Amino acid sequence: MILDRKNMTNTAELATRIKTMDDGSFNKFDSSSVTEFVDLMQIYEGAMYEIGTKLEILDNEFQVRFSHNPIHHMERRLKSSNSIIEKLHRKDLPISVESIKDNLFDVAGIRVICNYRDDVYAVSRYLSEQSDIQVLRVKDYIRNPKQNGYRSLHVIYAVPVFLTSGPHYTPVEVQFRTIAMDYWASLEHQLRYKSDLPDSQLAQHSQTLLDCARSLQNVEVQMQSIHRDISGAPQEEEDGAPQAPSEQ
Repeated sequence: MILDRKNMTNTAELATRIKTMDDGSFNKFDSSSVTEFVDLMQIYEGAMYEIGTKLEILDNEFQVRFSHNPIHHMERRLKSSNSIIEKLHRKDLPISVESIKDNLFDVAGIRVICNYRDDVYAVSRYLSEQSDIQVLRVKDYIRNPKQNGYRSLHVIYAVPVFLTSGPHYTPVEVQFRTIAMDYWASLEHQLRYKSDLPDSQLAQHSQTLLDCARSLQNVEVQMQSIHRDISGAPQEEEDGAPQAPSEQ
């Protein structure tokens, strides 16, 4: 099951937004640049759907081979023009198409919600091994959780989008996580960004969420052990994570 959170690009709104935010320190976006931006967003959208299709095919193959669907559901998201501009502004980067290409790798994103941690590493590894995909960056917050308890596997892939001008390798950020990791992350996000609680209560809930993250991790390990005994699906947790190319 795929859930789309799609933010369609409105050219007129984009031009107005840029004019409002531009304080003179950023490159000007003229009408031709806005058109170029819209074209770029279509490429990002194509890359997002390419990755999504590959994930669907993998999920179907697992069902045939192992009688097990590793992917519970997926959510596709194309970053809105407002979010893109605000992120460039926040990073003191030029507001230009080239700046987006060079500095933003999460314009297109897919969240892959898996049933078990083995599924996370198996699906990500098989996707990474496909010959037309490049792994650009890997951040494994499952083996190395963030201080607040957040766990997820983040992989930035580059996938070719074939246009009349040829293939355009385009980045897509894919977040792999289990169902438990996902509902924990959703609640933590609400607490951090969508609540107006006093600091003392915020700190209390944050500590509780950290305790919950540890408890959920222990429960997942036990459930994973049971699943391994009753399923023939690949066991990938120990060494199945994709590897990003080493930096020179």
